Amino acid sequence: MAGIEGLALYGLTSLEVSCIGLKLVKHLVDKRFTVTIAQYVRVLQLFWQVTIAAELEYRVNFVVAVISSLGGLVGSLFGLFLFYRTDYSFPGWSWSEALVVLGIFTILQGFAATFLVPNLNKIVGYVQEGTLDFVLLKPVSSQFWLSTHTVSPWGFPDLIFGVVIVLYAGAQIGLSALDYLSMLPTLALGLVSLYSLWFILGATSIWFVKIYNVTEVLRSLLEAGRFPIEGYPAAYRVFFTFIIPVAFLTTVPAKTMMGRSEPTWLLGSALLALILFQFSRWFWRFALQFYTSASS
Repeated sequence: MAGIEGLALYGLTSLEVSCIGLKLVKHLVDKRFTVTIAQYVRVLQLFWQVTIAAELEYRVNFVVAVISSLGGLVGSLFGLFLFYRTDYSFPGWSWSEALVVLGIFTILQGFAATFLVPNLNKIVGYVQEGTLDFVLLKPVSSQFWLSTHTVSPWGFPDLIFGVVIVLYAGAQIGLSALDYLSMLPTLALGLVSLYSLWFILGATSIWFVKIYNVTEVLRSLLEAGRFPIEGYPAAYRVFFTFIIPVAFLTTVPAKTMMGRSEPTWLLGSALLALILFQFSRWFWRFALQFYTSASS
């Protein structure tokens, strides 16, 4: 009260004093939020500096990763070529447009190899060894820690090759820089959806421990994203849209870049990413209720 009375001495009304108070609270909240984000960014830098430095000690592995990525890319291009060599084409998709889808799929593949797979393996390892409680005691979000602690540079070749394919195919179609930028939001939403699926799968290791066979099944299903969703029969299109949302990972970003995506698809991408991400957070907290540590 003394503070308010002091402000009143300067001729300020109660309403003006209240406004000043609200602005002060907002400033403090914003400052706290900014500090939190800055702290998480710093943690990310430390994580990735250490893991990349450790991985690059084995440089031969990087050469092997490049060769492996090239082999997989050649195989994908050859598979796509087989569809188009006899004047067959996916309905509504030219060769160059289908290449865009393949490029986006390769980017997602690189993202998974760089961030998702190594961290998923770590989650399984912590559960098997009963050491997940050491992660839970850290002063950061356990989901954030488990999702970002490890990064593998062996997925970089796929990321680079995917970007090159998208740029090349886009140039053949005649896309502008603005067209490429328009794809980024839907691509980011696709990455969030892909991450959420992988993390939900990783959380199931608390019950099943060894989930490697399940991850291979998911990986095989996601392979459908190499080609436009219109290339599949109706039943498969329904499955890869509403059950395993492959269409939102590759086809929707490609259509957005080419200016062919409908608003309903864009809204669907946003809702899917939001629902999957929030579900992954809830499911992780639910799974932790059943976790038994080595010291329990």
